[in-house]
Amino acid sequence: MTLPRPHRHDVMIAGISLFIGLLLYALGLHLNAGRRLVPEWVVLVPMAVTAVLELLRRTAPQTALLVGTAAVVTDQFTVGSMATVMMFTDLMYAAVVYGNARMARRLPFTTAGITIAVTVAALAWWQDVQALMLGVVTSIICFFPAVTGAAVRSHRDTAEAARLRAEQTALLAEMDRKQAVTAERARMARELHDMVANHLSAIAIHSTAALSIDSPETSREALAVIRENSVQGLAEMRRLIGLLRTAGGDGEAVAQPTLEAVDALLEQAGRNGAASGLEFVLHDERPAAGARGGGLPAPVDLAAYRIVQESLTNAIKHAAPGRVEVRLALADGVLTVRIDSPYGEHRSGPRAPGSGAGLVGMRERVALLGGEFEAGPDGPDRWRVRAELPADEKVVNT
Repeated sequence: MTLPRPHRHDVMIAGISLFIGLLLYALGLHLNAGRRLVPEWVVLVPMAVTAVLELLRRTAPQTALLVGTAAVVTDQFTVGSMATVMMFTDLMYAAVVYGNARMARRLPFTTAGITIAVTVAALAWWQDVQALMLGVVTSIICFFPAVTGAAVRSHRDTAEAARLRAEQTALLAEMDRKQAVTAERARMARELHDMVANHLSAIAIHSTAALSIDSPETSREALAVIRENSVQGLAEMRRLIGLLRTAGGDGEAVAQPTLEAVDALLEQAGRNGAASGLEFVLHDERPAAGARGGGLPAPVDLAAYRIVQESLTNAIKHAAPGRVEVRLALADGVLTVRIDSPYGEHRSGPRAPGSGAGLVGMRERVALLGGEFEAGPDGPDRWRVRAELPADEKVVNT
């Protein structure tokens, strides 16, 4: 097992402490100069051991403290070295700062107990003020380094917790930003699809009819419809570009389409779907105060308009000849939008390819407003799109 490389600061502490200890020994400055239980040179052994332990003060603080305790106790049976005692206080401090949390919590209380026990025992033995001095020295060697280490560790842990909170806050902010960008891109995709798909589908169907039917009159009618949808599609694109440019600036906001324009929407669909044998009818069953979109929250009004627009586009692209019925109802704070169109496996006349993005967009619009959406066959020959949108301003803004 390879021991971790000691920190360069620990190497400096060990080297300087050992140098000071050797200098004190050379000058004959000892803590217990009159104590001659062992030869004088033996004081160098605990000093050297403690200096080596300084190299482990970060990587193995618990082991360094245990062995250092034995070394400082051994030093008391020699002439004694101030360097050994000072290095032991540093090992006590390092054990609290760099040791595990359990050791950091226990050492201040343990050293306080040791200080009290030494003071009481000395008083009982000597019954002199010298006993109090021994208690003070013990607290300086054990208790104060442990308390200082606990304060430093607490400050370090607090700073680390603040750093982690700052990183988490930054991470959450970045996640929110990405989610906002994703949501905005999805909104732009829905708007672009709903605005352009209707016109491009009509252009594709009538251009196919003009190419497949060799009739000047049919070609002229198809070209007229193509031109109308091209102009309207270009206007819609310009409106979207204006909306994007003014969304983050100080310019005047571009008006969003609402159910007030649903009559014009059906009229245009009638022209686009005439070649496919489609007839479009509106049943507006809303109360007079709520008719033509009045009183609806702006997000609901826009979503309802887009649902009708996309449903009419799908009918032009896929529906069999027949009547397409659009129903609008407002009751109990809920706006109901329902579009019924002819449904059949075989359809005469040209078709436009579909990608399925329209149904996905409608479902997303309704889900964002907390409503309900369903689309699918309604019997053997009808297709139904139905959406229920909360029309209460408080519910929409929640």
